[in-house]
Amino acid sequence: NSRNRRESQIDIPLRSGECSLQRKAIMRERKKNRLAGYDYSHPGAYFVTLCVKNRECFLGEIMEGSIKLNECGKIAWKQWEWLFGQYNYIQKDEFIVMPNHVHGIVQIVGDDHCFVGNGRDRSLRIKSIPQLIGAYKTTSSKIIHQTGYFEFQWQKSYHDRIIRNDEELNRIREYIKENPVNWQTDQENPAI
Repeated sequence: NSRNRRESQIDIPLRSGECSLQRKAIMRERKKNRLAGYDYSHPGAYFVTLCVKNRECFLGEIMEGSIKLNECGKIAWKQWEWLFGQYNYIQKDEFIVMPNHVHGIVQIVGDDHCFVGNGRDRSLRIKSIPQLIGAYKTTSSKIIHQTGYFEFQWQKSYHDRIIRNDEELNRIREYIKENPVNWQTDQENPAI
């Protein structure tokens, strides 16, 4: 949306050490997606949606109201599972891999000052939602590329919603469960 972006000119060196040779680059400033000032490592439930770049259907297809995952989709699923095994302060909730996006609920458990680590080093703070999503996108992309799908990319950023109460949590769970059945009317469906 052109109203959410503005263009600015920035001087960028061509190569390090060549500061005298500069070029003008048009950089688009993206709309910030996160709630300003909110601590995304705060305990609570978060609804996230990650899309494949250009909304290409890399992850599978919908057949008779169900998702049939291909190799890339199975990796996306497996790496979501990996994320929750890797970080003991998050709990998984509802999750779905769709042909060109994923929806999931991440719950951060513990208190606001939760530290992780083992043995002598208990100084590591828990990862925030943006850091967790970054870990997911990085590891899933790497494994998908290793299987030969070099053109696969996640779209930059992702959508999130801080879930405020149980009613909202249950409504989002239903939305995720019903996503394959509603694919024909889904705004992420490139056929629409």
